Amino acid sequence: MPRKRRTGHITLVGGGPGPADLLTLRAARALAAADVVYFDRLGPTDDLTALAPRATFVDVGKTPGHHKVPQEEITARMIDGAQAGLHVVRLKGGDPFVFGRGGEEMAGAVAAGIGVTVVPGISSSISVPGAAGIPVTHRNVSHLFTVVSGHAPLTTEEHQHLAGLGGTIVVLMGIGTLPTLIAGLRQAGLPNVTPVAIVENGFSHAQRTTIATLGTIVDASSSCRNPAVIVIGDVVNLAGEHGLAIPNFLEDATLQSV
Repeated sequence: MPRKRRTGHITLVGGGPGPADLLTLRAARALAAADVVYFDRLGPTDDLTALAPRATFVDVGKTPGHHKVPQEEITARMIDGAQAGLHVVRLKGGDPFVFGRGGEEMAGAVAAGIGVTVVPGISSSISVPGAAGIPVTHRNVSHLFTVVSGHAPLTTEEHQHLAGLGGTIVVLMGIGTLPTLIAGLRQAGLPNVTPVAIVENGFSHAQRTTIATLGTIVDASSSCRNPAVIVIGDVVNLAGEHGLAIPNFLEDATLQSV
């Protein structure tokens, strides 16, 4: 009697902001049981062989303007692996559903009849500002925050909405569109004195924080590069008031105010 092929499975794993010790326990268990791992460049890639000792690794990371493996092909490969009986882990930086296209991958797998599990991860939208001593909310300062993708310019209506909403604006991977964002927010009425911070390479020894204002941040950011998280709002002042929060393993991180 022919041996029945085991049913494969796909697990979408949020890898957090980079360090392996910021993975959840559930994420670590999923990696340990993986047969193949499709990974992005911003997850805990340095520790993959230890985290997933029995797995084959496939680099499908994207860089700004360059997707060496198109998203549709990534999804198709994952489905093929699961249909062959493998436990496929899709490891992403941050959280799979925060600008991670995890929803697209889940929909593709479900349409193909493949079981999918989602393991949340710590999003850089809150963790990277925190690593720089900037809380995205703070009592009597900001009671809400909005997370924006910086990959494409916003519309006039979106600028007006952000400027009128108040609170904290957090922009992920927005260095390339920063000039248009700042111009749009200023035109929408956000004051030039609004504090702005750019935190580059969060949770690494190359972490750097640049602090300026809405009126000066474009000039101040001339040397800034992605990966970066941009924080706009009065909470940025708390980094200066409380001192820059740098854990021992980030002792080389820098803060510059302009």
